[in-house]
Amino acid sequence: MVKEAMLYEKLPARRAHCHICQRDCIIKDERKGYCKTRKNRGGRLYTLIYGEVSTWRRAPIEIKPVYHYLPGSSAFSLGSVGCNFLCPGCQNWEISFAREEQISVHTEYIAPEKAVKMAKEQHCQGISWTYNEPALWLEYILDTARLAKLQGLYTNIVTNGSLSPEALDALGPYLDVYRLDIKGFSQEAYREIAHFSSWEGILAVASRAKHHWKMHVEVVTNVIPDYNDDLEQLGRLAAWIKTELGAQTPWHITRFSPRWRLSHLESTPVRTLELARQRALSEGLEFVYLGNVRAHPASHTYCPGCGTRVIERNDWGQVVCGLRSDCCPACGTAIAGRFA
Repeated sequence: MVKEAMLYEKLPARRAHCHICQRDCIIKDERKGYCKTRKNRGGRLYTLIYGEVSTWRRAPIEIKPVYHYLPGSSAFSLGSVGCNFLCPGCQNWEISFAREEQISVHTEYIAPEKAVKMAKEQHCQGISWTYNEPALWLEYILDTARLAKLQGLYTNIVTNGSLSPEALDALGPYLDVYRLDIKGFSQEAYREIAHFSSWEGILAVASRAKHHWKMHVEVVTNVIPDYNDDLEQLGRLAAWIKTELGAQTPWHITRFSPRWRLSHLESTPVRTLELARQRALSEGLEFVYLGNVRAHPASHTYCPGCGTRVIERNDWGQVVCGLRSDCCPACGTAIAGRFA
């Protein structure tokens, strides 16, 4: 569905300045922005993907991954098409890089009211916008999230973090969980992985989500061999998370699986992930997880006070929670997050 976009400015010569994300595109008449989902028609900017859903399913919140917000709950997960990054190892590249003429092939229209109804019918406790970059879906997410909150559903986006401060503030009153990818901790890493330079803006928006809007924030870094697997850089990222988001912010260090233009690479050695986790713990982070590694002990939650395993997870999103009133049953240490 085509709908006039939010957050843009009309410029002379029928140009439009898009403020939806930090690419900050200035778009000529009859052209599209970098993401290919927003088009200038006569000086007005339109989203081409309002309500256009490429994928939907009921899924455990742990798959996002989100580990410290209602573990064991299910989120009605929706994705569209398009992305404002061009990550060469994207696992969803078929929908992330779809073009205007492919939208109808990949999607079906689901109105906000229907999406919320489907979530309730699927016995989900929340709604998650995921699979492609949700910042590009701002208008649809906002309309759907308002309805979801009225129905008692929690709300979550799985984002690369490049949405503009204005876009975050539009979503702020209606968004509970901000699950953020941080690709690396240098401009070089972001240029190589995402063809994106404004990486420090991603950090600033994440900090605003946490401190201004009081969202639950969890961070994921997919460690890619020869791209962002430098332990010193990962250590600096861990230190930033602790300082800016808090020591109890969950950090998921995930194993890269060869995809698309990086299919020639090997999967990340598990030892690299374990060393990164050790470095993060030494920097003071309390909850550091390894992802995409089957049956690894670091997929569970341990009390930072006494080391007791308080939440157990398996590879299928099943959870056994041993907390008592959000506290460790052995020593009483409070575990950060929402568990009931």
